[in-house]
Amino acid sequence: MSFDAAKTEPLVTMRNATKEYRGVPAIKNVDFELAPGEIHALLGENGAGKSTLTKIMAGVTELTSGEMLLEGRPVSFATPAEALNNGIAMVFQETSLVPSMSVAQNLYLGEEKFFNRLRGVYIAAQQFMQSLNFDVDPWADVGTLGAAKKQMVEIARAVRQKARVIIFDEPTATLTPEEKRHFFNLVRQLKDRGVSVIFISHALEEALMIGDRISILRDGELVDTGPAESFDRNSIVQSMVGRTLSEELYQDHESQKVRPTGKKVLSIQNLSMSKVVKNNSFSVYSGQITGIFGLIGSGRTEAAKVISGIYKRDFFHGGEVRLNNRPVRYRTPLKAVKDGIVYVTEDRKIEGFFENMSIADNIHRAAQAANVSSGVILNYSEIGRMAKEWSERLNIKAINSNARVIELSGGNQQKVVIARALVQKPKVVIFDEPTRGVDVGAISEIHQILNELADQGIAVVVISSYLPEIMNISDRILVSRAGRIVEEFTPDEATEKRIMFAAVH
Repeated sequence: MSFDAAKTEPLVTMRNATKEYRGVPAIKNVDFELAPGEIHALLGENGAGKSTLTKIMAGVTELTSGEMLLEGRPVSFATPAEALNNGIAMVFQETSLVPSMSVAQNLYLGEEKFFNRLRGVYIAAQQFMQSLNFDVDPWADVGTLGAAKKQMVEIARAVRQKARVIIFDEPTATLTPEEKRHFFNLVRQLKDRGVSVIFISHALEEALMIGDRISILRDGELVDTGPAESFDRNSIVQSMVGRTLSEELYQDHESQKVRPTGKKVLSIQNLSMSKVVKNNSFSVYSGQITGIFGLIGSGRTEAAKVISGIYKRDFFHGGEVRLNNRPVRYRTPLKAVKDGIVYVTEDRKIEGFFENMSIADNIHRAAQAANVSSGVILNYSEIGRMAKEWSERLNIKAINSNARVIELSGGNQQKVVIARALVQKPKVVIFDEPTRGVDVGAISEIHQILNELADQGIAVVVISSYLPEIMNISDRILVSRAGRIVEEFTPDEATEKRIMFAAVH
């Protein structure tokens, strides 16, 4: 790209920006500039300070020291509404929508007229969503939408507000390849209109493709910045973590050691739920990682939720689930957990943890649900011991185990979700998009955890829409399409072309 930010007066400037929580800096002396009409990719590991820096711009939190300038004048926003009034909007990594309201109501929230013609509002919302190529029903309650469509509504709301600066925090994490193409076209249209975009992503290839400029944070400090064409994947990773991880993460899958098939732990036959899961059949074996690849809407998540008792299968002709050759039918997740089936959600904030509780309390409550801990009465020494053990095992970075989960970075929140699952001592653990929104360093750690679980004889299922991940860690690869498993590959048979063909055709 030929964009030259150096020749343009900055729209937003951060000087010596420092933000401390309980005396610990989340960012430290960061200098950052955003030019008009610039797409600026902001990269770094989880906990590097990306979200903190942008939340200051968006009025979610305030600087401890340093200053922020908007078109050369010092500003400090106390609320997101104040930032929006000054032209800065943020699409958060975790949805900020109102679940009980419809899509249209969320789009126009805060702009309601005294006399509203409801039908007109829904028609306007439908036309606006169509103009963005987003296939979302404006009449649908947001709480009924999947993660991908919630993200579309978030993006649409930011675009509707006609901000001069739009901050996207992991906007593509839940989108299909086709939806991503629409999104990138939308970002380029915003740039053409003179809107400045900050793009936070762990998908480094996307940052290289869409960004005019790239800035990289590490441990709260700015370590590198420059035109996008001056970077490649390896140089970005080197700046982010201090070493190259690309080969370590996604090595040639043909050279990986495939674990032998163990005991059949889980057998699913003709599983059906409404029109989403249709006569789905597959098996899961102990001591193996079974990878399930499928595009969003293929029924992979819904099938996992039926198996783990979150959703109910059809009452008539709903199929059969057998655990260790015993038929089971769970009406709640609690019974599944006690039998050893644990589901690790793809939507960590809504379903994964209690955000205002501490790390220690989150882990202990999960242990109580499986009767792993001492019982109903809280044993504080046990809580502390358990939290310390799992924080060390999963390398959860926090001030201490009493830190609230809402205060952690996205990657460390994900580790808390995984800790909550593993403390329940599962026999079958289903990970749904375990590395979504997670940086390259944490991906390596999570993959190591998955491999260790399989080596211990646990049946591990990994649902992912990222092909290199599925091909790298799976001992068996299943492909989901239109509500059922349509193909199975060994790692030797699998190629990206064959898997994608099975997922689409």
